[in-house]
Amino acid sequence: MAPIREGFLDNNQHRIALFLDFENLVTNTGFTAGNFDLQPAMDRLLERGKVVFRRAYCDWSRFKEAKGNLHEFGVELIDVPPSTRSGKNGADMRLVIDALELCYAREHIDTFAIASGDSDFCPLAYKLRENGKQLIGLAVKEATSPLFVKACDEFIYLRPRTRAEKDKEKRAQEHEEAGKGRGGKHGKGHGERQGKDQAHGHKGKAEGSKTEVPESVVEVVQRLLARTTGTLNPSLIKEALVRKEPDFDERDHGFSSFTKLLSALEHEGVLKRVQQGRQWYVVAPDAAPLEPSPGRGRAARAPVEEEDEEEVYPDPVDDF
Repeated sequence: MAPIREGFLDNNQHRIALFLDFENLVTNTGFTAGNFDLQPAMDRLLERGKVVFRRAYCDWSRFKEAKGNLHEFGVELIDVPPSTRSGKNGADMRLVIDALELCYAREHIDTFAIASGDSDFCPLAYKLRENGKQLIGLAVKEATSPLFVKACDEFIYLRPRTRAEKDKEKRAQEHEEAGKGRGGKHGKGHGERQGKDQAHGHKGKAEGSKTEVPESVVEVVQRLLARTTGTLNPSLIKEALVRKEPDFDERDHGFSSFTKLLSALEHEGVLKRVQQGRQWYVVAPDAAPLEPSPGRGRAARAPVEEEDEEEVYPDPVDDF
């Protein structure tokens, strides 16, 4: 069985159509036509399935600098010149029409990704979900309507890189090139110092980050455990959280992975994690120990350290 990655979508099945309201993404968001990078958004979508349709809408005479970058990702650029005296164009209307047409004409596309924070797309979101489509929203948090967030099945926030992050990346590349060029003992020493600096940096970051389990997560887990008589698949917990809060991301609360969040919940006595074979399950904190499955004596060994724990969950069963 192929492992299921974090997220509520199965990477092996879903076909995604991506629509970008480009002007919305680069207006008062920290992005510009020149620095807009689609790669982080594509990486998040490719974790959930195959992006088979990519289209961006705006008046491209105003955003020429973005054309090259979008073409590299195979995005079809739909030019929508201004249609009113006020300058507002009909890109959003054209996007809605194309999305609905694709919804009815291409049944194999079961997931739509709308890159925009505009609440005007709420009716489109409702109609797509009414037709059994999954809907993912993408936009910058500060320029996103809460109404559109709640209209989506999942919401991914985009974040422009800061100048400090860009400078740090540039310095790292320069150090790497310098280390390769020097070689010998001096080059080795430089590499060792750089490795120590990076290690101290990661340690400081870990010490400075604050982790806190949200009360909403505790409530969801407690309700799910109260309604189950056996073990609970961790992926079902993540799905329930995303359904309640489409923009839920454990990293916003200081946890690098969902497994780390479950570990914190176990530490607080909200749940207990048990292992059967290579797969982990969740049970109530006062649940009786599970009996080992016959013929699986080796599965009763002590679990590996949490840092080495593999996030492999069985297929979720939508029974709640």
